[in-house]
Amino acid sequence: MLATMVAVMTSAMGQSDTTRKFKFDFHGFVNPHYYADSRSVVGGREDMMHFYPKPVGLDAQGIDTNDGWQANMMAITARLGLRVTGPDALGAHTSAYVEGDFTGSTNATINNLRLRHAYIDLLWKNHGLLIGQYWYPMQIHEVMPLTNPLNMGAPFALYARQPQVRYEYHLLGLEAVAAASWQLDNMSQGELNGQHISSTAFARHSLIPELTAQLRYNGDKIFFGAAVNAKTIQPQIPVTTLDKRLHTSLSYTLFGKIKLGPVTIKAQTLLNNSLYEGCSLGGYAFLYGSSMNHAFVRDWHFNTVWLDISRNRGRLRPGLFAGYAKRGYIVEPTEDFLHIETFGRGDNLSYLWRIQPRMTFYLSDIMFCTAEAEYTYANYLTNNGPDPVGNLRLSLTLQYNF
Repeated sequence: MLATMVAVMTSAMGQSDTTRKFKFDFHGFVNPHYYADSRSVVGGREDMMHFYPKPVGLDAQGIDTNDGWQANMMAITARLGLRVTGPDALGAHTSAYVEGDFTGSTNATINNLRLRHAYIDLLWKNHGLLIGQYWYPMQIHEVMPLTNPLNMGAPFALYARQPQVRYEYHLLGLEAVAAASWQLDNMSQGELNGQHISSTAFARHSLIPELTAQLRYNGDKIFFGAAVNAKTIQPQIPVTTLDKRLHTSLSYTLFGKIKLGPVTIKAQTLLNNSLYEGCSLGGYAFLYGSSMNHAFVRDWHFNTVWLDISRNRGRLRPGLFAGYAKRGYIVEPTEDFLHIETFGRGDNLSYLWRIQPRMTFYLSDIMFCTAEAEYTYANYLTNNGPDPVGNLRLSLTLQYNF
């Protein structure tokens, strides 16, 4: 598969300027990554994607089976990308981009080639149209943490890609963005044929794409804005209760970035109503009252904020990521329900925080090494009250760009 992909790209590059008037930019990187955790974690891709530490799990002898160091090394985030720039069309500059890595689309397909981006870009003087798979519209790609591979600040920061139609309008530094997106690798949770699973079916059956609008200012040294997101799903297939037919969740975000000489500061805050699909926290619940045949569907949210500070020049570039998330009520304490069934991530958490210093050393213009120490603290809610746990992750990455 990889050999075929490289051969096609190489062949295309060889005939670009002479026969087809296309320009080809083939690039990527290789980045082996070593990481060690002080306890078991909730995560993905062999826990390379780290969300938070698992709760205390006592065996018959009273020993916490989730406690104890473990380590691993992988190179699955190695990346291949191809940008094609072609002749103008419809009065717009045209380009297309395809990018993949080897993380697979699920844990079961880890090490397989996975499509990250695949889109067509049309750019006019003051506006542009992107059609294809690109960053999740609530994940502001200009404001992303510079943490180690695959984690990228999740679950405090959003991290996903979606097929979408995205329109941007630019005027005097102001930018308006509107996007309609669908699901593929990052899927909603729900009840399908009586089973609690993740599937694109819940979004597809709603017939309504996920809608996002952004308004932002993009200056030389400062970038900031706000966004709102509306996601509609059919949470139960087939529908057995009228109240579960369609459900819409609204989420909001404020974000910004500023460059102060050699230092770049990025920050984002989220009122997160069910952004599980973005590798984040939150979700919704079926709330059953006096009859199990009658249920309410209600969001439970997380208030999330994160900050990333980094040096943007020189061979030695220190950085720091910090994040905090606090869960809202699934139901108000005064309400009484016979049964609550939750869908999403973090329903048993009260709050979560992370502190993550890093140091990057550039060995050359194309190669650098990053060391990180990441401590994540999770406060679980149990029948016996709060039960906090923490995980220390130590990681080391070497990256070679080409």
